[in-house]
Amino acid sequence: MKNITRSIIALFAIVALSCSVEDVQDRPVIEGVDSPVLTAPTDGVAYILTPENAAAQAERFTWKSANFGGDVQVNYVVEMDTKGNEFKTPKEIGSALPSDNQVSVSVESMNGAALALNATPFSPAEMEVRVKATVGATNMFSNVIGIVVTPYTTESPKLWVPGGYAEASGYAKDWDPASSPKLAASGYGKVDFEGYINFNDANAEYKFTSAPAWSQPGEYAAGATPGTLLLSGPDNLKIPAAGYYKMEVDTEKLTYKATKQVWGIVGNATPGGWDADTPMTYDKVTKKWTLIATLTTQSAPDNGMKFRANNNWDYNFGDTGADGTLEGGGTNIGTTAGTYLITLDLSNPRAYTYTMVKQ
Repeated sequence: MKNITRSIIALFAIVALSCSVEDVQDRPVIEGVDSPVLTAPTDGVAYILTPENAAAQAERFTWKSANFGGDVQVNYVVEMDTKGNEFKTPKEIGSALPSDNQVSVSVESMNGAALALNATPFSPAEMEVRVKATVGATNMFSNVIGIVVTPYTTESPKLWVPGGYAEASGYAKDWDPASSPKLAASGYGKVDFEGYINFNDANAEYKFTSAPAWSQPGEYAAGATPGTLLLSGPDNLKIPAAGYYKMEVDTEKLTYKATKQVWGIVGNATPGGWDADTPMTYDKVTKKWTLIATLTTQSAPDNGMKFRANNNWDYNFGDTGADGTLEGGGTNIGTTAGTYLITLDLSNPRAYTYTMVKQ
C-alpha cells in the first residue's frame, strides 16, 4: 500500500513538473515593438455637442495597428483626458473589435466623458485623445491628439453668485463661486434665472458666474445703468440694503432684479386671516424661514393658508398637489387645527419646499 501511495505521489509530481516546464517554454513572449499611430482626427478639431444628436457619430477614430512582435489578438480603446493632465484620469470613449483599427464614437459617449472630466456645459474645453493597445498585461499608447469639446447638459442651467457678502451672510466663503448660492433657469436651454440669497450687510458686492469657478467668458458684472449687466465687466454689483432677496437674471437681455422680501403666512387658517401676513423669521445658518403659529381647520382649495412676501400678493407660494413642494401662485394649503412649527425653505432654486410639524 505504501509503495502504491509513493508511486501516485511521484506520478503527480512528474506531471506537474512536466506541465509547468512545457507551459513556460511554449508560452509566447509578448513584447511591444511598434506603438499604434492615431491618424484621425486631426490635431485641433473642435466638437460642439448637442443633445439632439446624442446617438449620432461625433468622430470616427482611426489608427495604424500596433506591433506586439507576433500573431496576437490586440484590443484597442480610445481614451480622453483634459489637456495637460498627462492621462492621469483618462475616460474611455470607445473600444474597437479585437485587432480592428477604427471605432465610431457617439456624441453621447464623448459628452459623458467630457462632463466626467469636469468640463463646463456649453463652454469649449481643451482635451487630448490617444489609443491604448493591449495584449495580456502589456499596453502601448499612441501619439496624443489635441481636440476641443463643447459638451451639453439637459439639466437646467445655473448661475453662481460669489461675493464679499458670503461669510457674514451664512455661506461658506467670500468670493468663491463653488461654495456660493445658486440661481436656476426655468428649464434646459432657458436664460431666465432665479433664486433667493441673504445679504447680511448693505452695499455688499457680488457677481454672477455661469460656472462654479472664475472662468471668462461667463462672468456677469455691473452694467452701465441700474438693473443691467456687462459680460466680463470689471465692476462688482452692489446690494442696496441688508436683507433677504429674490434674485432674477436674464442672461440674454443682460438684465437683473433684486427684490428684498420678508416672508410670512396668510389665510383664513392663520392668525392674520387673508388681510395680514403672520411674519416668519429667517435663520442664516439653516437658510430657512420659520415660525410657530396656531392654525384653525380649513379645507383647500378655497380655504387654508399660503406663504406670502411683503404683505402683498406680488410673491406668494401655494402647494398644488399637496406634496410638500411649492409653486408660485399655487393652490391654498389645507390645515387642521393645532399649533405648528412651520418651515419655509427657498434655498434650493426652483425647488422650494415647506414643512408643518404639530407641536
